[in-house]
Amino acid sequence: MSLLTIVREKFDAYRLRRRWKRLRSLGMHIGKHVNFPMNMWVDVAHCHLISVGDRCGFGQGCAILTHDAMPNEYLDATRIARTTIHESCHFGMGTIILPGVTIGPRSIVGAGSLVNQDIPPNTVAAGNPVRIICTLDEYLEKQKAVMKNASLFPFYEYSQEYLTPEKIRFMQEKLASGVGYVTGGYAAMQHGKGMIRTE
Repeated sequence: MSLLTIVREKFDAYRLRRRWKRLRSLGMHIGKHVNFPMNMWVDVAHCHLISVGDRCGFGQGCAILTHDAMPNEYLDATRIARTTIHESCHFGMGTIILPGVTIGPRSIVGAGSLVNQDIPPNTVAAGNPVRIICTLDEYLEKQKAVMKNASLFPFYEYSQEYLTPEKIRFMQEKLASGVGYVTGGYAAMQHGKGMIRTE
């Protein structure tokens, strides 16, 4: 890893920690081991109405809202509501979470979803507007079945920092006609590797 990459990663980590500290100082509850990308949008004006539980993860470009100013011109009033995300919830890239929703623990929401209603615990949901797809257990069983015949790439060999031109070609060949899985990435995060997460 180059010195420039190391410096950039440390600076990015500093910026994220400074952002989390500011959001918490404004009253937002952010649990432990939460992944907030730098380009995630948080409703700063009312972030004291947002609660995010432990071990939650957000993809790039997600947004959490607590207010809706659409009727403001006509009613001179902006709707506000609490937005609650319980522990171990994960959101795909570009998910928008609207004011007043509660997302139950151990839920997954697919990329590009518009969450305009409550999501029950242990649920997988996706869509615009969001709809329930299956239980978390059903989703995990399906993924386990696919993994049995899929190409598996260990994190410590195939994460970005470990890739070589040979490994890239190998992955491209293996994934030419199907999906694969990088394994061990979550365990690596527990040891401080991979994504930057709240303490």
